[in-house]
Amino acid sequence: TTRTLSSSRTKIIFIMFKLAAFAALLGSAAAFAPAQSGRTATSLAVNELEIGTTAPLGVYDPLGWLDTEPEAFERRRAVERKHGRVAMAAVVGTIVHNNHIVF
Repeated sequence: TTRTLSSSRTKIIFIMFKLAAFAALLGSAAAFAPAQSGRTATSLAVNELEIGTTAPLGVYDPLGWLDTEPEAFERRRAVERKHGRVAMAAVVGTIVHNNHIVF
């Protein structure tokens, strides 16, 4: 009976782990969902080009694309965020794989 108690406890822990992993994956799907289109009013007066700048240097643009192609700046910024998110997911996948966690 000790063996069946141990195996049933192991099964319960395994099911709980699967549910926790599924809940984490489901919650992380919101990172790839499209942004809401509604605009909210804020009292902050922030220039979009100043976001992510360093104080003495300003916007880091070594190739001068902001001057030659300003319409592509927002797309490049969004693509950079997307690639960063994919890279973070890849790191988590590598950690899971290297720890021999199987789903």
